[in-house]
Amino acid sequence: MSLGNSVFQDASFNATNESDPRTSTLWAMTVPARTLGALNLEIRESLIARAVQLPVQQFIHTQGVSSAFLLVASVAALIWANSPWSASYYHIWHIKLTLSGLQLPIHEWINDAMMALFFFLVGMEIKQEIVNGELSDLRRASLPICGGLGGMVVPALIFSAINRGRPGAHGWGVPMATDIAFSLGVLALVKGIPAELKVFLLSLAIADDIGAITVIAVFYTETLYLNYLFIAALLLAVILLCRKIGFGRQILYVALGFGFWLAILRSGVHATIAGVILGFLVPVKSQVSLDDFDELSRQTMDEFRKARAAGDTSLAARQLGAMEYLIANTESPADRVTRKLHDWIAYLILPLFALSNAGVTFSSNIWQSLMHSSVAWGVLLGLFVGKPIGIFGVCWLAVKLKIAQLPKSVRWSHIGSVSMLAGIGFTVSLFISALAFDDGAQLDAAKTAVLVASLLAGVSGYMLLKRVAGISKQA
Repeated sequence: MSLGNSVFQDASFNATNESDPRTSTLWAMTVPARTLGALNLEIRESLIARAVQLPVQQFIHTQGVSSAFLLVASVAALIWANSPWSASYYHIWHIKLTLSGLQLPIHEWINDAMMALFFFLVGMEIKQEIVNGELSDLRRASLPICGGLGGMVVPALIFSAINRGRPGAHGWGVPMATDIAFSLGVLALVKGIPAELKVFLLSLAIADDIGAITVIAVFYTETLYLNYLFIAALLLAVILLCRKIGFGRQILYVALGFGFWLAILRSGVHATIAGVILGFLVPVKSQVSLDDFDELSRQTMDEFRKARAAGDTSLAARQLGAMEYLIANTESPADRVTRKLHDWIAYLILPLFALSNAGVTFSSNIWQSLMHSSVAWGVLLGLFVGKPIGIFGVCWLAVKLKIAQLPKSVRWSHIGSVSMLAGIGFTVSLFISALAFDDGAQLDAAKTAVLVASLLAGVSGYMLLKRVAGISKQA
């Protein structure tokens, strides 16, 4: 995933075509077209926009930059956890903060609240893909869905086989996830890759996200409190009613969404599931189509010019209000929210998550215990071996059985390379590790294995993709 993901994140978005479902992806953005359009006008009058805002936007939406921030945060966590100040690393995340009467350690604020926003965007991305994207067409979606299924089942089976009858057996969900951010980021580093392969990887990661979310909701929920689930259901009904009657005040939805998240948190279901559900509720279609905008804006501008000519400032202002409404509603609520939140998720929330979760203190004793840890080997082999075998094997079987077909410009060598790349688990694998293991030694073993497997999968996938791209170029 992704965050994830993907993700994770800047590989293939075409800023001039936000409506194209094959490119309008949460984790693969250049500067959003609307943001860029506004800046192009603003820089004519504003030195700040010209000297600061535009360069910053161009930088943070450069391919791979958000993945680099995530990587830097992970390395910083490892250095901090193994420095003379390692005690402060573990202490700071357990400091309790109270907000709106809710007291949680900083670590839980990050994992339960901030990551709920990440999963909120993931929920919108999944809905986008189902409604408008690759997953909307069963013929195109069948290959990545089959690959995603294989990439979840085989790693879980490998982990379960290694840990059968052992205390860490319940961590089988850890190696199931693919990190959208890093996988797309590595893919973006290789030139000459078919666009269909990027779409395949994104769709695979989205299918993987759906599986990971289901696993978190069903298998990593220990105790349910039905009274809070009832409150959550009631708040959800109010949100749906407000949408049905067309109530558009964002502040109300924010308040109801916060209440829904809090009720889910208290219910025993992991709070990030609230983010996914709320993401699914956000409309992915605009209220005003581009054709309607073209026609209505012409009429509105004609009325505006007539009002100006007649000196009727009140009528002219009403036409400007109508134009403002038309412009705002040509963008779907999901696109608007994604455009506003994406950078905060990519450059604040996910690096904070990595900083607070990736830290593992190493010593000679720990390395010896890791070598004999069934949890570590289960996660490592699940991600690095199980992922590519599961994805490639099930895709191959699906094509042979004529359940799916390869895209025209994609070869089996491409699928094999991307299958290896999908072994980058990172964000969601670390997330599930924290849910699965209460024992500190098991948690450290799982985290270390996730980091090592993700590094091996990333480097191996990159080398395979470079080789395949080089052969394609020579051919």
